[in-house]
Amino acid sequence: MGDTKLPRHIAVIPDGNRRYAREKGWKPCLGHKEGAKVFEDFLEWCKEVGIEEVSFWAASTDNLEREKKEVDFLLKLFDDMCDKFLKDNKDKKIKDKVNIRFIGDLKRLPNKLREKMNKVMELTKENDDYKLNMLVNYGGRWEITQAAKKVANKVKAGELSIEDITPDVFEKNLFLQNEPDLIIRTSEQRLSGLFPWQGIYSEIIFLKNKHWPEFTKADFKACLEEYAKRKRRFGK
Repeated sequence: MGDTKLPRHIAVIPDGNRRYAREKGWKPCLGHKEGAKVFEDFLEWCKEVGIEEVSFWAASTDNLEREKKEVDFLLKLFDDMCDKFLKDNKDKKIKDKVNIRFIGDLKRLPNKLREKMNKVMELTKENDDYKLNMLVNYGGRWEITQAAKKVANKVKAGELSIEDITPDVFEKNLFLQNEPDLIIRTSEQRLSGLFPWQGIYSEIIFLKNKHWPEFTKADFKACLEEYAKRKRRFGK
C-alpha cells in the first residue's frame, strides 16, 4: 500500500454467511464454514499491510439464539480454532506473537470451549506483535451494562465516588478500550450494536451487496484506499 494512510485498528462485522449459503442452495453451516476461511485470509491481509489490531465480531448475543444445530456448528468452529492455535503453539509453528482476546458473555459458552479460550488468552497475554479481539456472544448493550455494573460496585464499595465518574473512568471499565479507526460491514448498512462507546468516531464502510464469504483481497484494499481518502475530524 506504499505510503497510504492505514487504520491502526479495524473492526469487522462479517455479515451474510447464511444468505450466501441460501443463494448457493446450501445449508447455513456451509456458509459459516466459507466465512471462516475468509476470516483466516483477512488476518493474513492485515498482517501484510501492517494493521496492528483487528476486532472480529464472530458471534453476537442474537446469533447464539438461533437454531441449535447452527449454534453448535458455530461453537465447533471456535473450538477448532482454539485447538489449532494450542497445537501450533505446542509444536512451535506460530511465527507471529499475536495477543488474542475473547470478548463477550463467555459464561454462556460450553465449559470446555471456555477453558480453551482462557488458555489461549493466558498464553498470548504478553504478546505484542499485534492484537486480535474475537467478539463471541458479544453485544454492545451487554458491554455497556457490564461496565455500568462495575462502576456501581466500586461506588458501593467506597472505591469510587459518584462525582469522580467521568467518561475516562467509565471507559476503563469496558472490556475493550481501544477505538477502531475503521469498521467494515458486509451485507447490511447498520452497526447492530457493535462498539456503541468505542466506535463513535470510527470511519464506517458498508458493503451491502457483498456477503462475507465473497469478501476478497481486492475488497480489502479498496476499503483501505477509501479510508485513506477520508479526513477524520473526531467531532471537531
